[in-house]
Amino acid sequence: MEYVKFGNTGLDVSRLSLGTMGFGDPVNWVHRWALNETDSRPVIKKALDLGINFFDTANMYANGVSEEILGNALKDFARREEVVIETKVFWKMFDGPNAAGLSRKAIMTEVDNSLRRLRTDYIDIYVVHRWDYNTPIEETMEALHDLVKMGKVRYLGASNMYAWQFQKAQNVAEKHGWTKFVSMQDHLNLIYREEEREMLPYCEDTNIAITPYSPLAAGRLTRDRNESSLRLETDKVAVSKYGSTEDVDAIIIDRVGEVAAEKNVSRSDIALAWLLQKKQVVAPIIGATKMSHLDTAVKALSVNLTPEEVHYLEEAYQPHPVVGAN
Repeated sequence: MEYVKFGNTGLDVSRLSLGTMGFGDPVNWVHRWALNETDSRPVIKKALDLGINFFDTANMYANGVSEEILGNALKDFARREEVVIETKVFWKMFDGPNAAGLSRKAIMTEVDNSLRRLRTDYIDIYVVHRWDYNTPIEETMEALHDLVKMGKVRYLGASNMYAWQFQKAQNVAEKHGWTKFVSMQDHLNLIYREEEREMLPYCEDTNIAITPYSPLAAGRLTRDRNESSLRLETDKVAVSKYGSTEDVDAIIIDRVGEVAAEKNVSRSDIALAWLLQKKQVVAPIIGATKMSHLDTAVKALSVNLTPEEVHYLEEAYQPHPVVGAN
């Protein structure tokens, strides 16, 4: 496993992060393909055995169950100081007022709930899951800064917003001497590259760590277009992301298969290698639900794409509707 600095911090993270949106209660969670705790634990253990020290979750994944599963497993399998835990806040967690968003009240409530579920005293990277149009950004950034000063959070990250919003938040924090974001978790893969227009150049200029989610486009970049899977058949969220662009994405998916065959590696190796060659991409978030997914992902670290191969994979891309930012 390779380890790199997390953007402009001194934090060391593995080049791959294990995403845990697929861990939870498949009966009571929107993702019917999710793994329950019994089936999730071997995947988490496998990640640790492979040297992955970076784990991503969110308070809303399976309504908190994902955090519980991850917290229990890491408590049993790892030393706290050796792992980097990232979780998120924004989405509605209960019925009633103050149940969602980035108000001071919501943030202070949800960080304590996440700490309890994760069975830890601190969160390494606390990420705002979306931009909150209903709360002044000054209120949000001050509350997040206070969490850092309390010792409940080590670093701050953001996800799913426009570049102007991210820059505004950074400027507000700098103006007041508050803690700034050190990472951006955005939607980025070979069939969704809208982040390359403004967000990636801004993050490169300011040395912000990029941790892309959906690096394999919910499995679309891992198999031939006539193949299926339980997730492809049941993941309505993924359909909302990629369903309307299937025709324009088809040629890119086919080219991933061609390059993979020429290099005698898997399609996922090619998709991940494409991400890893981008300067600001620190650690793609791998939503593994099988131990074999992790073995394959690690192999991608040794796959090198030539400039000609990168161009071949990229040249057919067409602009897509923005997905992720509100």
